[in-house]
Amino acid sequence: MITKEVKRQKIRYRIRKKISGTAQKPRLSVFRSNSDIYVQLIDDTTGTTLAAASSRDKDIKAQTGTKSEKSKLVGAALAAKAKAVGITACTFDRGGYLYHGRVKSVADGAREGGLQF
Repeated sequence: MITKEVKRQKIRYRIRKKISGTAQKPRLSVFRSNSDIYVQLIDDTTGTTLAAASSRDKDIKAQTGTKSEKSKLVGAALAAKAKAVGITACTFDRGGYLYHGRVKSVADGAREGGLQF
């Protein structure tokens, strides 16, 4: 029996075959748990994380609102950290999740923060 998690992993591997990040244009990776969301800008050539943000950060956790609203704040926070490091463009890796709801909110927040993808 194929579980939902195994199905997501298969989709994730299929996406990762096509997408990779560099130092100039890193990969924006999304991980979504039931309660929180985590995003990273990853340089796949060296395997390093250039910037990261999550809904567990103190300033975002203190906010009130739905998980989608907090996800938008996470995207904006990541865009601000990316700007500080000098990153303006990235490729979006939805991590096997549907581009809907919280994943879409992260992308919208990052775009409003100034990241291009």
